[in-house]
Amino acid sequence: MGANVSGGRSDCDGDGSLLRRPRFDDIPESCVALVLMRLDPTEICNLARLNQAFHRASRADFIWESKLPSNYRFIAEKALGDTALSTLSKKEIYSRLSKPNSIDDATKEVWLDKNSGGICLSISSKLPPSSPQNSTSSPILPLGFPTRS
Repeated sequence: MGANVSGGRSDCDGDGSLLRRPRFDDIPESCVALVLMRLDPTEICNLARLNQAFHRASRADFIWESKLPSNYRFIAEKALGDTALSTLSKKEIYSRLSKPNSIDDATKEVWLDKNSGGICLSISSKLPPSSPQNSTSSPILPLGFPTRS
């Protein structure tokens, strides 16, 4: 308390001109990006709202690629389509994979857990209408049980 006054500091340099106080915008974008890389996705998004420097740094692909699982390319091709990898930023891929995506004729849903970055998979207990096992000519049989003749 009162450190500026008691230390004799002022907002002027020796010749009386005003000094500009450092601001967040003064931090180089590359430094901000390196800090953001160590945070989780929700913290990155919160800091991106702080100012333009943080917002620009938060869009760097290397930040979001570090949050994606190692097999994200395979998952993105299945869930988002072949063109997604070449047209979308890593941040957009992360965002889209964080929501449930239907795969394998809508029998499964896959998404990334936003907190851990882990892959989540939900397998449907219902078969899609186009499934050959849903037709009237072939009954659905429990796995592992022999058929009766």
